[in-house]
Amino acid sequence: LLRAVARRHGPVALLHFDAHLDTWDTYFGAAYTHGTPFRRAVEEGVVDTSALSHVGIRGPLYGRKDLDDDEKMGFGIVTSADVLRRGVDEVADQLRQRIGDRPLYVSVDIDVLDPAHAPGTGTPEAGGLTSRELLEILRGLAGCRLVSADLVEVAPAYDHAEMTSVAASHTAYELTTLMARQIAGESTPE
Repeated sequence: LLRAVARRHGPVALLHFDAHLDTWDTYFGAAYTHGTPFRRAVEEGVVDTSALSHVGIRGPLYGRKDLDDDEKMGFGIVTSADVLRRGVDEVADQLRQRIGDRPLYVSVDIDVLDPAHAPGTGTPEAGGLTSRELLEILRGLAGCRLVSADLVEVAPAYDHAEMTSVAASHTAYELTTLMARQIAGESTPE
């Protein structure tokens, strides 16, 4: 998806909502896995390295090099604790400033949410965002040039009471609404 969007818009700003960085060089010895896509995107030049952000990070690191590599690639990090302490409005404002008027790609790994809100995922991590925080941050991106998005890692087999599916469907709705507002030329929610 990032390659296709970059062919149309050039390198795009990236907001990556996830518990994990997903910028490892390899994961279990493989260069193309769910733990490596954004390093590959930087290497391929499909993302604008002056406008890259992870949001909700809290997962394990292999070592300090993970953070050093991320910084060299151009990523800013907003942890789930940052969202708690600073609040969604301040976080959304910071993200909008970093994005500017660049075309934006948003990637949401559902494990950005705390397992209390999204248990149906393969790599849950305690201490995540609430579904309300995620939805409000997305709503706070109104006016950004959202050109594409993805939502990944919903695992229905682990999703008791369909809580994860509900959170994912509302997230997809907000992303679709942001794109529709952008196309319609609207910049703020009603």
